[in-house]
Amino acid sequence: MSILKATVSDLDSLAELFDLYRLFYQQKSDLSGARKFIKERLHNEESVIFIAYDGSDSIGFVQLYPSFSSVSMKRTWVLNDLYVKENGRGKGFGEKLIRTAIAFAEETDAKGVLLETGKENVTAQSLYEKIGFNKETNHFYFFSV
Repeated sequence: MSILKATVSDLDSLAELFDLYRLFYQQKSDLSGARKFIKERLHNEESVIFIAYDGSDSIGFVQLYPSFSSVSMKRTWVLNDLYVKENGRGKGFGEKLIRTAIAFAEETDAKGVLLETGKENVTAQSLYEKIGFNKETNHFYFFSV
């Protein structure tokens, strides 16, 4: 198992993983759209992506977006996307990707890592709590289009 900070040379593997990730969330497959989206994020330095390999097989990824805390005057990282292929689940890839994201936040002197997940995703919730994430109960989140 190896985890690397992704570059444009990982684009084909990332596009495939990102398309599978979107399929997991009931979106239509769009490999060319996935490739374009990931390429733009990397090219514009709008996100940081770590990719997991099992030997030479790309098995998963985590994507972080920067944000900022005005109160603490520090950067935060939003763990927006995490995906591991079915054949890699239960083998520690997801945990290793998250721990890599946390280490990256520490290296960049960030306040921390924020993530969200659906109420029904209890498998992910137990992993997040195992790693040390705390469920936020003091704030409400609102969304508007």
